[in-house]
Amino acid sequence: MSIYDLSVQAADGHEIPLSDYKGKVLLIVNTATGCGFTPHYEPIEKMYEKYHEQGFEVIDVPCNQFAGQTPGTDDEIHEFCTLKYNTQFPQMKKSDVNGENAIPLFKYLKEQKGFEGFGSGPKALAMATMLKTIDKDYKNNPEIKWNFTKFVVDREGNVVARFEPTHSMKKVEECVASLM
Repeated sequence: MSIYDLSVQAADGHEIPLSDYKGKVLLIVNTATGCGFTPHYEPIEKMYEKYHEQGFEVIDVPCNQFAGQTPGTDDEIHEFCTLKYNTQFPQMKKSDVNGENAIPLFKYLKEQKGFEGFGSGPKALAMATMLKTIDKDYKNNPEIKWNFTKFVVDREGNVVARFEPTHSMKKVEECVASLM
């Protein structure tokens, strides 16, 4: 199986085959509109503007599984993103990324790139401390830990990197730039 065998639902409910993205570099991210990491939309949009013409796409999957931080409808999420962050990339249908209702795309991504840690610094320590209260075994499973976990897919469809929300957006952009 390849990522190109999967699809994702657009906010209006129609299926988008990921094979439509063959030959492109993808940033796939589960997002939230009311999270401390929501400002990540700004550097994601800047990357989109900078690299889109070179074959870069963002697949933004809103998710309400983490502290209920994406409570709105798909239309409200889109309105928030375009008004607050001037996003030009589309938001997909709000979906689960963990558990029995997780969409196949995120099941696949987690199989390809498991959790490798939050990195270092105050945000990383805070996430690790919080996660210990939610999932004592969080270090040993590939589940998405929080909003704004990012996966980078190269032009051949390989999942080349996973970035937790605590990782530097500069590192995410360096990874994307290296594939352009």
